[in-house]
Amino acid sequence: MRSRNMRWLTVLVITSLVAGAITAGVRAQTTTPRSLNAVKSPAEFDSLAVTYDADTPYALPHVLFVIDRKDRNKIYYVNTKRYAFHKDFVNGTYLSLERGREFFENNYLKPNRRFVLGTIAYQTPIKRWTFEFWEGDLIPPEQLKLAAAVIKDTFFTTVAYKPNSIRQEEESEKITGLQRVLQSDIAREQEYQALNVAKGIGRIHVIPKLDEHVEIGFNEILVLDEVPIQLPPVAGVITAHPSTPLSHINLLAKGWGVPNAYIKDAQTLLKQYDGWWVTFETKRDRYSIKRADIDQLREYQRRLAQRLDVMTPKFDLSETRLLGLSQQRARSSIAFGGKSANLGEVMNARLPGIVVPNGFTIPFYYYDQFLKANKLDEAIYALLNDQKFVHDPAYRREQLASLRERIKQAKFDEGLQAQILRRVRLEFPGKGLFVRSSSNSEDLPNFSGAGLYTTVPNVKEPRQIVEAIKTVWASLWNSEAYEARERAVIDHSKIFMAVLIQEGINSESSGVMITADPFDKENKGAIYISAKRGLGIKVVEGKKVAEQIIFRPRANAVQVLTRSDEDSLLTFDEQGGVKEVAITGERVVLTDDVIRRLVSAANKIKQVFGSRDQDIEWAYMKGQIYIVQSRPFIAGG
Repeated sequence: MRSRNMRWLTVLVITSLVAGAITAGVRAQTTTPRSLNAVKSPAEFDSLAVTYDADTPYALPHVLFVIDRKDRNKIYYVNTKRYAFHKDFVNGTYLSLERGREFFENNYLKPNRRFVLGTIAYQTPIKRWTFEFWEGDLIPPEQLKLAAAVIKDTFFTTVAYKPNSIRQEEESEKITGLQRVLQSDIAREQEYQALNVAKGIGRIHVIPKLDEHVEIGFNEILVLDEVPIQLPPVAGVITAHPSTPLSHINLLAKGWGVPNAYIKDAQTLLKQYDGWWVTFETKRDRYSIKRADIDQLREYQRRLAQRLDVMTPKFDLSETRLLGLSQQRARSSIAFGGKSANLGEVMNARLPGIVVPNGFTIPFYYYDQFLKANKLDEAIYALLNDQKFVHDPAYRREQLASLRERIKQAKFDEGLQAQILRRVRLEFPGKGLFVRSSSNSEDLPNFSGAGLYTTVPNVKEPRQIVEAIKTVWASLWNSEAYEARERAVIDHSKIFMAVLIQEGINSESSGVMITADPFDKENKGAIYISAKRGLGIKVVEGKKVAEQIIFRPRANAVQVLTRSDEDSLLTFDEQGGVKEVAITGERVVLTDDVIRRLVSAANKIKQVFGSRDQDIEWAYMKGQIYIVQSRPFIAGG
């Protein structure tokens, strides 16, 4: 049986999943300003603010702010009706194009950050204005003082600081003259606070200590000592200590629409319910927890079945031919995977100015046979039914690493090996090859699978080719891939890996382009291009800042968002694999002519796939544009 438990998510991943849900309810008209550089009156504040629990004694109007230390400490009071999270505003206004973990670490954890990111709120119970930071923010004291000074100069009234963690309390206590409001000042002797008014059903899970061995299910109502820094989506949240309604988890709970409350001494009071299925309702002045009856459970299961149908990717294990890309079309994905089949579709479109490097693909059939011949299918079945594997994330990572190693060490079919190497000798004599993943668990509805699986570059020796194929097969069980599929409710037992063996292009420059603006949905018809010198592996992996460009078709204009800061490039090593080479000089990667040729290519490829936006990997060498991948673009994917 396959577990549907949602796995641990990094805080930035969670943020990406729920940002749309929160934003949808509060999005303003596009005519309103994105931000203001000063708030001169309550009316201006209200024009930007989102208010939780309006028209109640607990109303909490609040506005995000961003201080750009790189731009002389310029402050942006963010239109929070339009941008639900700081990263949405920073990306959407092109202040920075850092995303995901990179944005998180550089602006919440590292001391030498560019942005100071916080929120200003009016605390209705005590009638005071406060500014605060995310509870996990490791903001240094000097930046806290900076924020207080900038706000003092740009906000119409006095604003006190409200720390949201023990660390923030201790650090701010040392700052002379800093006015503070503590959460305890707001809560006073409060024994209950509804942080999100809602009603739901779930299983009570009392968690004395939250660590990497605790698995959290999406159908659980958590009882915690205090608000954690991160959580996957759950059915409800109860904390035993007061917290700000603007904490990250509380914001997420609003996006999920689940009941969320502070209940004094909750872990002691609710211990009797641990493991029970209950209905949990939070009201403004009280809460109720009742054991769920059989009718409620049946209705819950019925709705759950509608909401969380297991996604079973399509596959065809009857195809045994090693087909060239020219023999494949998009419909071939059921045997050769989306990456390979889509490249076949682009190749057969014969688009002028575009070349798809030649290659052939080992279909799903041989992965399946390899597992069976080495009894690895039995090992995978045992893992998926091992309750410790299902419920202990640390143990699961260990077991997946062991499984990948077993795949790499397993025996490879001699007949298949001879067939592959014969074809390599005939079609690619002396050439470096890319051995690439092409699974049936990529490019599914609302699930891109981008970056989850492994590519082995510039493979030359026969022995290396076989080892690279096994490495790609093993990557189906990368920890990140498993967790991503689990979150998307994809049946792990029905995933298969094809392997594309393709001529490698030792490119002068390479990267990705998207037939949409990933930072601003309102920039219709734009083409986004990310480029680096040399091979594009670092662009995809996001190791260094790339040259980033937006092409705006209405103005027929190229806007440079960032220049590359690379001090090295990747190129083919003569012995196989890749090597890093130091570079100097200007950081301009693409000329205007090449940019416009890439834009033309992107639009043509989009048309090949029925005008659906595409996420395209490209390479450029000796005046020629090569396309090495085209997949549907999924925002946030």
